[in-house]
Amino acid sequence: MTNSSIADIKAAPIAAKKPKSTTHHGITITDDYAWLRDPGYPAVSRKKILDHLEAENAWYEQQMAPHQPMVDRLFKEMRGRIKEADSSVPQKDGNWLYWVEYEAGAEYRKWYRKPVGGGEPQLILDEPSLAQGKDYFNLGSASVSKDGTKLAYSFDDNGSERFTARIKDLVTDALLPDEITGSLGALVWCAGDAALIYSLANENWRTDNARLHWLGQPASEDVELYHEDDEGFRVGAGLSANEEWIVIAAGDHETGENYLIPTDNPLATPILVKARQRGVEYDVDVRGETLFILSNDTHENFRVATAPLEKPSEWTTILGGSNDFYITGLDLFREFYVVEGRRAGLDTIELRYYDDPHRVQSITFPEASFCAGLGDNREWHTEKLRLSYQSMVSPGTVFDYDVKERSLETLKVQEIPSGYDAALYTTERLEISARDGTKVPVSVVYRKDRAAPGPLHLYGYGAYGIAMEPGFSTARLSLVDRGFAYAIAHIRGGDDLGRAWYKAGKLEQRTNTFTDFVDVAKGLIDYGLTQAGRISISGGSAGGELMGAVVNSNPDLFGAVVAHVPFVDVLNTMLDASLPLTPGEWPEWGNPIEDKAAFELIWSYSPYDQVTAQNYPPMLVTAGLNDPRVTYWEPAKWVAKLREVKTDQNALLLKTNMGAGHGGKSGRFESLTETAEEFAFILWQLGIAE
Repeated sequence: MTNSSIADIKAAPIAAKKPKSTTHHGITITDDYAWLRDPGYPAVSRKKILDHLEAENAWYEQQMAPHQPMVDRLFKEMRGRIKEADSSVPQKDGNWLYWVEYEAGAEYRKWYRKPVGGGEPQLILDEPSLAQGKDYFNLGSASVSKDGTKLAYSFDDNGSERFTARIKDLVTDALLPDEITGSLGALVWCAGDAALIYSLANENWRTDNARLHWLGQPASEDVELYHEDDEGFRVGAGLSANEEWIVIAAGDHETGENYLIPTDNPLATPILVKARQRGVEYDVDVRGETLFILSNDTHENFRVATAPLEKPSEWTTILGGSNDFYITGLDLFREFYVVEGRRAGLDTIELRYYDDPHRVQSITFPEASFCAGLGDNREWHTEKLRLSYQSMVSPGTVFDYDVKERSLETLKVQEIPSGYDAALYTTERLEISARDGTKVPVSVVYRKDRAAPGPLHLYGYGAYGIAMEPGFSTARLSLVDRGFAYAIAHIRGGDDLGRAWYKAGKLEQRTNTFTDFVDVAKGLIDYGLTQAGRISISGGSAGGELMGAVVNSNPDLFGAVVAHVPFVDVLNTMLDASLPLTPGEWPEWGNPIEDKAAFELIWSYSPYDQVTAQNYPPMLVTAGLNDPRVTYWEPAKWVAKLREVKTDQNALLLKTNMGAGHGGKSGRFESLTETAEEFAFILWQLGIAE
C-alpha cells in the first residue's frame, strides 16, 4: 500500500479468523491467527500475510501522520545531542593503535589504525561503503590477525542474523576470495594466522558447531572441530587472554561445558575442562599451566577457582562465592587479574594478584550510583586498564586506570553538541516493596525543576539474568526535558541483585517479574512522582512479554504502552521445537511439551493467550519481518487478537520493519527515527503537546 492511499484507509485492519486447535496434556487450545505464520519461514512470501502486514503499516502511518511534526522535532533534538564527527579513544594492540570514526552525517563507522611510533592512519574497514544501497547493515565480528596483516569481518544486510564472513588483506587492501556464508558469532584467528575458527547457524538458526577454515580453501572443505548434539545448547569460540588457547564453549541458560585447543595446532584433540553438570555454568581462561575458572558450582553468585592444565577438572577455590558479592566477570592479564561484579546492585571492579591472594585493589568512582566496567583491553601485558563509566546523569566516560598509581585518567567524555548541564538533573535509587515484601530497586532521573506528580516513563526487562544498568541516554532527555521522570525497574528475572534475583523471576517464579513491575508503578505513585494513567511504559523482546502481561493484569495503570518485538506468544513458541530458540529457552521458561505444570503456568501468563474483553491502554507494537529471535507473527497475532476483543477505542498500532530484524533499523541516525516515533506516540497519548 502506498503513502498516497493512506488517506483512503477508513478503519484499522481486521485479520481473518481461521481457528486452529491443538491438544496437549489433554488440554485443547485454539489459535485463530496461526495463519499469520508463513510455513516457508524464514522466507515470508505468502501474499495474504504480506498484505496484512502492509495494511497495518499503512494504518500506522495514517494514525501517526498528524504527529509527524512532533516526530521531526524529537528526531532533530535527539540528533543534535549526537556528535556528528566523532571517534573512539585509540587503543594499542601490538605495534598498532586502533580506533573507529564517524564522519559527519554518516550512519556507520570507519575503522582505522596507525603505527604506535607514528605514521599515517590506515582505513582498514569502511562500513559506509559496505552498507551503501542497503536498507539494513550490521557488522558482526571484526578481528585482525595476530601479525596485523589481515582482517576477518562479518556482516548481516537483512536483519536475519545470518552473517557473511570475508577476509581483507591489510597490506594490499584486497579482499581474499574466501567467503563464509551463514556464520554466527566470533571469527577467531589460529594456526599462525593461517586459519579461522567460526560457527555456522544451521537451518534452525542454532550454532551447534565450531569449524576450522584454512585460508585459500573453499568453505565446503572446512573441518568441523566440535559438534553439539544437545539441540538446546549453543556453541561459540574465543581465545584465552594470552592467546595461546582456543576456548570452545557450549551451553544453554543454565549449564556450560568448555574445551581447550592449542592455538598453534587447531586440529589437536580438544581438552575437556569439566564435563557438563546440569545447572552448573563455568567460563575458563589460561595463564601458563594454570586454568582460571569462574563457576556457580558451589555458590549461585559464582566463585573463582584454579586448576592445573594437566588435571583441568580439579578445581581449587581462590575467591569463594558469597551472598554479598555477585561475580559477573573474570579477566586475566600477565601480572594480575580483574574480577567484576556487583555489591548491592552496584558495579564493582577489583584487581587481584597471582602471588598474593589477599591483595585486593578496588577501583573507586565519584558517584553513588553508576555503571562501570572494563573497556577495550587488548594486550596481555598492560600497566593501564581501559574502563567505561556512566550514570543516569553523567555522560559516557572513558578512563585509563593506572595500576601502579591507582589513579584514573579521563580520556574522553561523551560530547553533547546541543548542550547538556548535569546540574539540572537529579537521580535517585529507590526501593519499593513488592506485594510479597521483597524490596525492588528502582533508578529514577528527572529535572530538579520538575513539577510532581507528573508524567513518568517506566522501563523494564526482567529475564535471562540480564541486569538493566542505570546508564546515560541522550534520547531519554527528550522525555525528561518535557517534565517526565524516567524510571528503570530492576525487577526479578534480571540479575541486578545477584543470581538469586534472576532465579526468583524464571520458570515457576516467572510471574514475580510481572507483579514486581506493577508494584513498582504503584509505588512510584505512592512516592508522589506520578499518577495512575500518567505512566508510559516500554520494553522489548522479553521486556515486550512484560508489557503484554501487565496490560492484561492492570490496564488502567498505564497511559501509553510501547512493546518492541514483543515475545507475547510464549506458549505456542515454547511448544514448537522447530523454532530457532525454543529448545535453548526451556531452561528459562519451562518445557510445556513434556511438563503439564509448565504448560499450565505458561498458558496462565502468556500475553497472547490471556487477552480478554476489557479496556486496554493505547499501544504501539513493533516487529521485524526477518527477526529470528521473536518471529514477526507473535506481535502480528497479538495485535490481531487485541483488535478483535478489546472494548476501548484507544490507539493500537503495529509497525513491522519489512527489511530488518530484532534490533529494528540499523545506523546511528536511522535508529533514532524509531525512538522519535515512540516518544511522539507517548506524548500524543498522554496529551502532552507543544
